[in-house]
Amino acid sequence: MFRRIGTVMLAFATLALLLAVAFARTDTPRLEPEALKPQQRPAAVFDHDAHNEKAKLENCAVCHHDAKDGKIVPEGSSEGTPCADCHAKAATKGTHLVNAYHRQCMNCHKTSGKGPTSCGGCHVRD
Repeated sequence: MFRRIGTVMLAFATLALLLAVAFARTDTPRLEPEALKPQQRPAAVFDHDAHNEKAKLENCAVCHHDAKDGKIVPEGSSEGTPCADCHAKAATKGTHLVNAYHRQCMNCHKTSGKGPTSCGGCHVRD
């Protein structure tokens, strides 16, 4: 009898601990550049370090590419430069900022066969 009660109590304590950890993070990272406002959907949920660790990305230039004369320079990196510096909201030349994000993320996810490829996969409604 006491063994069963102890097991149930342990299960509840474990559940309480897991729930506390799950809800402890209140600052969910989101991609919200000013250049993307107003938005029809919530900003993409994106934790840079967790994403790179899970995807095993070590080369920053994979995402943070550099360009010269409108062409991507494979060995270059724009790390530390906001995407909006090159990809304008109203792109008259080059790639529009929204399209740049979507192409970069979705092409990689489709090519690797991993990660979300639907709108709701990244733009999670609260």
